[in-house]
Amino acid sequence: MPTLEYLRSEIERMRSQISRQRKEILQLQRAGVGTASAEALLARMQDRVEQMCLQRDEMKRAEPGPVKGRVLGGRKW
Repeated sequence: MPTLEYLRSEIERMRSQISRQRKEILQLQRAGVGTASAEALLARMQDRVEQMCLQRDEMKRAEPGPVKGRVLGGRKW
């Protein structure tokens, strides 16, 4: 199972790829070239990022939170 840090970096990497892909699609559209397959790839990439975001959020919820009520192991008031 991937770590939380790995998921965060992978999401960021995929988002930058999606941005580049969008720019390339716009250039192809301006040139009059068909972009159906490129748009399908873009949709699959976006779905994958959404799945990874859900997985990341689940992992964040599963992590133990900060301990409340005690300061550096001191007395509990």
